[in-house]
Amino acid sequence: MRPNHSHPVVVLVFLFAIALSASIALAQNPLTPAPPQNPPASQASGGQQQQPQQQQQAPPAQQPGQQPKEIPTIRTTVSLVHLVATVTDRRHNFVTDLEKSDFRVQEDGVTQEIRSFGRETDLPLRIGLLLDTSNSIRPRLNFEQEAAIDFLTGVLRRNKDMAFLMTFDNEPEIIQDFTQDVSVLSAAIRRQRAGGGTALHDAIFKAADKITNPPLPKTGSQEVRRVLVVISDGDDNLSDHALSDAIEAAIRAEAAIYSISTNTDWLSLSGSAPRKMHLEPGDKVLEQFAEQSGGRVFYPYKVEDLEQSFVDIGAELRSQYFIAYAPTNPQTNGRYRKIVVDTDRKGLTVRTRKGYYATSSPAGAN
Repeated sequence: MRPNHSHPVVVLVFLFAIALSASIALAQNPLTPAPPQNPPASQASGGQQQQPQQQQQAPPAQQPGQQPKEIPTIRTTVSLVHLVATVTDRRHNFVTDLEKSDFRVQEDGVTQEIRSFGRETDLPLRIGLLLDTSNSIRPRLNFEQEAAIDFLTGVLRRNKDMAFLMTFDNEPEIIQDFTQDVSVLSAAIRRQRAGGGTALHDAIFKAADKITNPPLPKTGSQEVRRVLVVISDGDDNLSDHALSDAIEAAIRAEAAIYSISTNTDWLSLSGSAPRKMHLEPGDKVLEQFAEQSGGRVFYPYKVEDLEQSFVDIGAELRSQYFIAYAPTNPQTNGRYRKIVVDTDRKGLTVRTRKGYYATSSPAGAN
């Protein structure tokens, strides 16, 4: 009988099938557990591994009786347009007893709500004194210098008001920076001599830039009254800037321009004060500066009249109203907006600047 050799082959096939099944089972169910997807920090390398940014820790539960934390409030500020107004009666006397309800403000024909109101009789002054030293005013320079010194002596209050001196002929020049020392300003004024052409527009432009950021009070409110006092005949023959550039600069600086004309032509001496019968081209320029900025023009004839002009400016600066409103038009496109301020009381005239430029921070914004 021939021996059967097929049994060893069957055994080998059977053992191979068992081994293959075991391998498949291990692959599907490994004995070593897979590491967790997000290991604790203590098990990470060096203990410094951070959690992914998208996973945020839940806030701790509030304890019984514990007051909830206050949620921060998002606050926004409203830009206010600031106005300084002067009110006079038919006799040009200052009216200082009006209330908030007596005024009405319109911007581009739309009535505005007055947010802040006050009688600004004690606001710190920042004054730029612009002295025309061109050849055209040579005969009147001496008494202009003395009158300007008297004005600063009577207006500047110690430890409160400040002024700077600028002269202009061929070009503007700051002779004395902001100071409260009248003696320093007086000495600088007396040193000036006349000669050369007239760059009035450039002087207004440069002075407006200077007074935009004046020294502010160290204590109390940061509000100041910005004033430019210009002594000139209004003629210009050397400026690089146009008249409109100078007016725009003054409006943006919130500087009221008080002009004192040195042109004595066409002046009537009848009555208690000189009266201009005919405006020369230079006078019209001074009128535009004053009208657009909320200031005033004076036409003195002799030294006494010039002194009175300075007295009137000082009195007006102490007899004004402060008005602020938030524009109903929220657009800040840089365009010019017209302002009209009047009062319901009959026979009164309100004088203030005629408008502002709607930028991201309106002129006088706070």
